[in-house]
Formats: sequence, C-alpha cells, structure tokens
Amino acid sequence: MFNDKFDFKRDFTARIVEKYGRSLEQSHITERYVVLGEMIREYASITWKDSKETAASLGAKQMYYFSMEFLMGRMLTNNMMNLGIYEIVRDGLAELKIDLNELEELESDPGLGNGGLGRLAACFLDSLASLQLPGNGITIRYEYGLFKQKIEDGYQVEVPDQWLRLGNVWEVKKPKHGVDVPFWGHIEMGRNEEGKTIYEHVDAEYVRAVPADMPIVGRGTDITNTLRLWTAEASENLPASKDFSQYLTELSEITQNVYPDDTNEHGKYLRLKQQYFFVSAGLQALIKAHLRVYPDLKNFHEKVAIQLNDTHPVFAIPELMRLLMDEHNFEWQQAWEIVTQTIAYTNHTVLSEALERWPVEYVQKLLPRIYMIIEEINRRHMQTVYRQTGNMHIANDTAAIKDGQVHMANLAIIGSYSVNGVARLHTEILKNDVFNEFYKLYPERFNNKTNGITHRRWLVYSNPQLTQMLIDTIGDDFIYDPIQLEKLVDHIDDEDLQNRFLKIKDERKQILIDFIKKETGIDVPKDSIFDTLAKRLHAYKRQLLKALSIIYLIQKIKSEPDFTMIKQTFIFAAKAAPGYYFAKQVIKLITTLSDIVENDPELSKFIKVVFIPNHRVTVAEILMNATDVSQQISTAGKEASGTGNMKFMMNGAITVGTLDGANVEIDELVGPEHDIIFGLKVEEVNKLRMNGYSAQKELEKDPVLANVVKALLDGSLHPNKDEFKLIYEELIYKNDEYFVLKDFQPYIKAMEEVQERYADPKSWARTCLYNIAKSGFFSSDRTIEEYAKEIWDIRPTSKY
Repeated sequence: MFNDKFDFKRDFTARIVEKYGRSLEQSHITERYVVLGEMIREYASITWKDSKETAASLGAKQMYYFSMEFLMGRMLTNNMMNLGIYEIVRDGLAELKIDLNELEELESDPGLGNGGLGRLAACFLDSLASLQLPGNGITIRYEYGLFKQKIEDGYQVEVPDQWLRLGNVWEVKKPKHGVDVPFWGHIEMGRNEEGKTIYEHVDAEYVRAVPADMPIVGRGTDITNTLRLWTAEASENLPASKDFSQYLTELSEITQNVYPDDTNEHGKYLRLKQQYFFVSAGLQALIKAHLRVYPDLKNFHEKVAIQLNDTHPVFAIPELMRLLMDEHNFEWQQAWEIVTQTIAYTNHTVLSEALERWPVEYVQKLLPRIYMIIEEINRRHMQTVYRQTGNMHIANDTAAIKDGQVHMANLAIIGSYSVNGVARLHTEILKNDVFNEFYKLYPERFNNKTNGITHRRWLVYSNPQLTQMLIDTIGDDFIYDPIQLEKLVDHIDDEDLQNRFLKIKDERKQILIDFIKKETGIDVPKDSIFDTLAKRLHAYKRQLLKALSIIYLIQKIKSEPDFTMIKQTFIFAAKAAPGYYFAKQVIKLITTLSDIVENDPELSKFIKVVFIPNHRVTVAEILMNATDVSQQISTAGKEASGTGNMKFMMNGAITVGTLDGANVEIDELVGPEHDIIFGLKVEEVNKLRMNGYSAQKELEKDPVLANVVKALLDGSLHPNKDEFKLIYEELIYKNDEYFVLKDFQPYIKAMEEVQERYADPKSWARTCLYNIAKSGFFSSDRTIEEYAKEIWDIRPTSKY
C-alpha cells in the first residue's frame, strides 16, 4: 500500500522495471496502464483478504448474485475513487509526466453483459460493498463481449468486442478452486450398501470450470467483495469415444461471448451449456467453501442466500438438489427444504417470448440428471397443487414442464422462497396477470424491489461539475446517503443556483459535442435541446415512435415556410441483436434521417439526428449528464423497470415517458409539473387488445399520421422504396403490436410541450433541480438495503 504520492511514484517506477525490464521513460503507455491497474488491485487486496476473514470469523450469512451479465463499465477510476486514492495517483503520475486520463482511456469496458440486466447487477455489487454487506457476484468470463457495433452505410455491422486485448488487470485466477461440470452421457441407477438409490452419470463429458476473481471495492468502507468469473478449460475426465479436437472446439464456445445466436439447434444447446456451466461451477465452489468452515451442509441455507437474476441461472435449483442428494447423501425432502430456503428469484420481463422455455429433448440429452430432477420437482409440485386446489388446470398452468418444454420461470417460482419484480407496476402485472395462479398459491413469496442505480458512478464520479455544485449547496452527506439529495428541494428557487446548473449542463454538453464529432462527424449546436433515447433496440421500447416523430418534423419544416422552433438534437444509442432484422432496420431508418437532415440546411438549422455507435457504459457516462430530455417511451406494461430513466433523472434531465416500469414511480415522486407523461396506460392497452384494434383505421382517421407512415414506402426517405418495407409491414400487417400509431399524436403533443417548457430557462432549471433532489430514492443503496433486510437476511460485516 502507498500512503502518499511519493510512495506511489517510487512503487510505480519500480514495478515498470520489475515487470517489463524497462525504464519508465522507455515504457509503453499500455505497460503503464497494466502496472497501474495491478497496483490498484493489489491495494484493494488488503481489505479483500480482511473482508473474507471477517465474514468467516463472524459466521456471517453471505449473498451470491448469479447473473449471466455484469455490465461493470471501466473500473480504474471507480476503484481509485472508492479507495480514496484518486488524487494521490493523479498527482503522482503528473509529476512523472504521465496523464492519468490517457491511461483511463486505455481501459476497455469489460464485455460481461448486454444491457440493463447486467448494469443493474453491477450497481448492486457497488452498493453491497459500499454498504459493508457480504454480497458477491457469479458469472462467466466471456472472452468477447456481445459485439462491437459499427455503422457502415447506415447499417449496423457487428465485429468482435476484444475487451481482453490488454488482459484483465482486475482478475486473479484461482485454478486451485477449479471444478468439473458434467454434460451429455446418460444416467444409470443402482443401490448402495445401505439400499439407497444412487445415480451414476455414465459417459459424461466434463468441462473444467476455473475461476478468476475480481475485487469489488466499496466507497469509504473496509469491505471488498468478489465478482467471480468462470472460464471453461479442458478436463481430464473425457469419454474415450469423444473426439478430442471436437471437444476443444465445443469447449472454447462456452465462454466465447454472451448470448450466442440461438436461432439454430447448435446455438440453443450452447446457451443451455452456458447457463448450466456457471451455476454448477458456482454452487460446487460455494459448497466447498461452506464445508471449509462448517462440518456439514445442514445449515447451508442459514449461511448462504442465492439471488437468481432472471431465468438464466434457474438451473441452480435442480443443480443444488443434485449436489445435495447425489454428492452429499441428502434425502429429497431435506434437500428440497434447503434449496427452497436458499434461492430467491428476480423476474425482469412480462414479455412471453422472453420467459425462457427449453425443449425437453435438449435438456434431457445435455443434462440428463438435471432433467430427471426437474421432472420430479414438477411431479411433486403438480401433485401438491392438485391436492390443495382440486383443480388440474391450475396444476398444469403452473407446471415446470408442459407442451414439450421446460418453463424456466415456473421452475424458478416453484423452487424459490422469494419472487420479486423490479418496479411496482411490473410486480402488480406479475401478480395479477403473468403469474396470477402462482400468486394465488404462494402470495407470501411475491414482493417488489424497484431497481436502483449507484449514484457513485452515475453522479459523483461521472459528473464532477454537478457533484461539486451539490456539495457547495447541501454538503457532501449525499455521497454516502443519497436520500440526502432531497435537501436540494429547499434551493430550487435560487436563481444563482439555477444559472449555475445551466452553465454546468453546457459544460457537459460540450464534452458530448466533442465526442459526437469524433465518433460521427456531426456538428451539434450547444444551444439545442439534447433529447436522448438510449437503450437496447426492441420493438416495445419504441425507437420507431421517436423516428416517426422526426419524419413528422421534417415534413412540417419542409411544408411550412414560416416554421420555427427551438433547436433540438435527437440522440439515439442502441444495439440491435444480430438476428433481429426489424431492429436493425430501425437503426437504418434513424441513420437515414440523420443523413437527410445533415444534407439539408433548411432542416439542420432546426434539428439534428445523431446515432452514437457502440453504446456502452463509458458512452452512457458522457451521454446521460449532458441530456436535457430523457425519452422513456415504451409501450405501457412492457418495460419491467428501466434504469436509464433513473440515471438521466439523477443528472437533471426531464423524463418524457409513458406510465410504464419505474416511470410510474418517477411520476409519483416528481409530479406532472416536473415530467411529461403521455400515451396509453396499461389498462387502456389491455382494453384495446381485448376489444380489437386496427392500425389501418388509425391511419384512415389521421391524415398527418398517414402521411408520415407513407414516407416509409414512397421513396422520399430512400431511393429504394422497399428499404423500409419491413417496418411498414410491422406497423400495418402485424397490426402495430406495440401501439406506435395509437400513441403518435399524444407523443407529438408531448414533444411540443418540451419546446414550450424549455423556452423558460429558469423554470426548466428549477424542474431539473427538483428531479435531482428526488432521484436519491432510485439509488441502488436503497434497493440493496431492502433486499438485505427483507429477502437475504444479511448484515454489515465491517470491523468498524
């Protein structure tokens, strides 16, 4: 450890020589980055060791967050800030004539996720450590990220996301903790000497799972938790019949990248492999760790809480049963009581197509013992439900196996003691609609835990100008207790503060302007409204609605000679899944609109359209604190929660949105004078679906809308009239599934209201400040405290 910049300079210079055999002056910038990262990791290792020893000595219950994704973002700055050594390192490097910012720019975003699911998991880890709670993450060490997005001729092109090109300075590989994970083969039953049935996995193909651990550093605490990443390596347990070269090829695919294409059989098996691989490895390691402290596993549920982040890790339920029964000789009922007091499940979607279902034959072939256990879980569940209700329909409706498929969400609810949604509206939909039969059977299991974000990364570290303004105004208590942001309410009418906020927003806009120019070549005017829609591209998130509103504006500007408006820059950032052709065509539509505006001075004096490629955490950190208007326009009832809405709000953006997900709670907190809500509500959406809805009739009764939609086909946007035919067909022939057309006019009115409000800078600033004041409610610290008390029953383990 180094205590000042002099210690740091000495150690840093020596490390360069020791690691690379070169002087500091001769060293390459990448070598300097690697040495710095390793020094920070080792600095954290002191509290890392102490945290593990303290938890063990206290016999503390610990939580393990199983998730396919942890979208961590760059960690160098975050870790130095949390450790309280940022200034020491910055000043020390400066005296060595090294710019810390240049080293920070070398760090890649870890390619361990895709979107909100993974970012939520990362926020939770930060909050757990900062709240001194013993909570750790478990996932896969993906060799490549989802993909790096390029835009070529307006189309999305996917290239490998090589996030490990400089290695991962934060990880410590732990081969001694490796375990074997079985696939394929078949099960043979027999009896042991005591007459108990035993299950032998014959001709299994084993994969060696080897962990690498990353420290998760808390702010202002002595707690450092762990994110464990599992890598697939060759096992010595290989059937003689297996071709070795084929085995190595299949082995490398398991941890190659997150969410491989599953539109074919090979891809489906690969996803199944990934899901089972990391939960089996994680559980085996947890059991071994438990037995190093306790004599047996009878108290496993008293010392371990497992949270399943969506359905991807649900194989943890039958796998823990397998380990307890087959490896540790528990009887079914005793094992089931441990499992169902250990595992909790978070649901993240109400979309039926996103509730995972796997063909029975796939699970049966790839995971034969696991399938047997799922069958028995299902048999006992259906028997219990029928005995309780006398209704076979309810038993079938809640079954884990039906219609030739394993229903992972049903299995999760059956095997968990807690089932939570991630926003109040979302949880009510789960209880009253999606899982209504389950809710009637087990009402005590269902609860809400509205998502949250770590204010440390998304405000304190990424927006130092705004943070300093807040410290000067209300003190720095909010850094440790984000609810203290509410003190700002007493100051929102201060004109000097309003002006200072607007000046800070301009500073942040300039940073984004420079970034946009570098990435896209587009010049964005600072005196325009920065209007942002940044989230994964999907039909229900309705980037198309935004695009149609821009077509409307283009038509209006061109048709009305006296038209005027406050300048507005429409910013999009989104990745489309490689096989999701509709979403990729929406990107092409947005980039086409951008080209049209850039090449027409009459349009570009009023509006700009920007598509930022390769959206990731690092981009979001620049984008969210420069934004004026946060677009949260998903179809009501479809977005589980959202966390982007919270990040924008915390940085003083005004929400334009539907009453969907956490928007409902934002609206309740700030009130209609501090946000802009439009469009159909959930009950109205349901009523339209029930009573019948015609996209064609929407066009017939609204000539303005009809003219906008017509542009998709008439060649006014693209010389190839068929370029956007798929989008047109999605709207008309698929009957506008997500009510883009129905919500079009309400959305246009909402955007007109944005113009009206922005015209009064003081009132706008007041509204932005009020949003910041209320944003502390959406801190992940608050969310984690609720999980810790109400679900996990874990307590702080700090020595202080």
